Amino acid sequence: MTTPLRLACLDADAPPLFGLLDPSTGRRTGFEPAVAELIGAELGRPIEWVCVPWTEMIPAAQSGAADAVLCGQGIIPSRLEQVDFTRPYAVFHEGVLIRRGSGISSPEDLVGRKVAAIENSTNMALAQTFTGAIPVPFGSGGSGDVYADMLAALESEEVDAVIDDDVVFVPLGESDPRFELAFTVKTGNRWGIGVSKERGDVREEIDGALARVIADGRHRKVWQAELPTLEYPFDDDVEV
Repeated sequence: MTTPLRLACLDADAPPLFGLLDPSTGRRTGFEPAVAELIGAELGRPIEWVCVPWTEMIPAAQSGAADAVLCGQGIIPSRLEQVDFTRPYAVFHEGVLIRRGSGISSPEDLVGRKVAAIENSTNMALAQTFTGAIPVPFGSGGSGDVYADMLAALESEEVDAVIDDDVVFVPLGESDPRFELAFTVKTGNRWGIGVSKERGDVREEIDGALARVIADGRHRKVWQAELPTLEYPFDDDVEV
């Protein structure tokens, strides 16, 4: 039997990035699962999802409980200290979400305001650049669905804004009565697949497959199907 490619992820519903795992099929919907399926097909290996809380995804790859992490991992120094990454499979900018009608439209409007972001993330790093804002980290404890926790905190007025990659806010659109996008910062965050530093062969295998599906246009088709409102970032080959 062909060995599955085990990928750590959140067990959460966050379209268009990913949907909940269907226990009857073992499959998920969304952009990241579609990228995973491309890689699995290229390698001739079925995908097996290892669902863990946000803070346990990298440890899962380090311990061997998963072969890699494919779930919202920006390639940042703190993560590069823990795992090695493939070339990016996505590049996103960052948005600041607020309660509708809050009157926030720029970083200057965040002075004295509580700004939620995932701890140790590119989003938190951006929050910390907003002079006078009060960064509030999320990820430790909570429900295990950090995105849902941040939105709940925003809706209940525990925080005044949430920072995340622009793709995360796509489903909210312009018609959500609760929230609106205050502004976007063009940060160009690269997302990659994290692999244990002890498993360089696995990283090379996944990276090679990813390179091929980007080069031949299969990745572009998935992007355009799952993220039609976002500009495709790989007109030229991009490496870490």
